[in-house]
Amino acid sequence: MLAERSLAGALSGLGAACPVPCRIDAEVPGRLPASVEATAYYIVAEALTNVARHSGASRAAVTVRGAGDRLNIQVSDDGRGGAAEDGGSGLAGIRRRAEAHDGTFELASPPGGPTTLMVSLPCGL
Repeated sequence: MLAERSLAGALSGLGAACPVPCRIDAEVPGRLPASVEATAYYIVAEALTNVARHSGASRAAVTVRGAGDRLNIQVSDDGRGGAAEDGGSGLAGIRRRAEAHDGTFELASPPGGPTTLMVSLPCGL
């Protein structure tokens, strides 16, 4: 899908397919290295899968921005919170993917919600 569409277009497709209503707000200046686009796509796809399966959310939002030499990704939902990397929810895989690209991963998910996942990837913008 990334080869045919821009990263923003591919992410819009993920949002449209998500069973939880999802807003996609992606501003990416042009094409990025293929490995960065693939990693960003994987991160959003896995995060939205987690939202649909585990959060009990009524809505989700994805924000992607190029800033300096970084691509910043935020996925949030209004669900029950309590997400943890050791819960088998795929969050550990998201962290591994981000860190494999020298990126950062942060998760805020207090009991009762909301949940916000933030990833920053170097991309040479």
